[in-house]
Formats: sequence, C-alpha cells, structure tokens
Amino acid sequence: MWSFFKRLFPENLFSRKIDPGAERRLRLAQARAEESIIRSHVDNALMFVDTLAEDMTFDRAIDSYVRQMSIPEPLASTVATRTLVILGQDLVPYRRRAREEGTPVADDSRPPLRLGEAAEARQRGKRA
Repeated sequence: MWSFFKRLFPENLFSRKIDPGAERRLRLAQARAEESIIRSHVDNALMFVDTLAEDMTFDRAIDSYVRQMSIPEPLASTVATRTLVILGQDLVPYRRRAREEGTPVADDSRPPLRLGEAAEARQRGKRA
C-alpha cells in the first residue's frame, strides 16, 4: 500500500542533480529575487513611516509595518535595518552638507542588470 502512495505522490518530480552552470544561474536568479523583495519592503516601509510620521515614531512605524505585513524574522531584521539606514542618511552631517552645497554624494544606486544581454550573447555563441 505504501509503495502505491510513493508512486502516486513522488517525493520530488525532478532529479536532484542539475548542471553546475544551471545551478549557478538558479542561485543568481534567487538572489536577485530576494533582493527585489527586500527593496520593495524597504520602499513600502519608508512610505509607511512617512504616512504615519505625525502619529508615531519611525521605529514604531517600522515595527508596525513588519507586523502588519507578517514578514518572517530573518527578512524582518534586514528590512528594518535597511529602512533605518536610509532614514539615517539625512542625519549624517557630511551628506546633508554635501546636498546643501550641491556636491555629488556617493550614491549606492545599483547599475542596471544586463542579464538579457548575457543570454543573447550566449545564444549567439551557440549559433556560431
């Protein structure tokens, strides 16, 4: 009877071993997806803080956002920390002074990813 269920509901549908190149691409895609989720949560937490600025302190607003969104703990700490970092950037004197003087400040904006171009180049290489 047990073997019947094992055939009907296999533990996994695909083999566990995958090509090392595919595994690297899979890990890169997973890392990008996780980073996008974190960025979205941070943006939304900042909006939450801004909206509730008159009603509660920023740390309570961040905690409230994390609780309302039911963000699990490892991710919740990351979101809270990154939100606080962005909020604190305006408090750092050299950044504030540089903005007032019009001097460019080192920005941690991310360069655009070119994964589509990499995939096209790989396809061109296979055709040649």
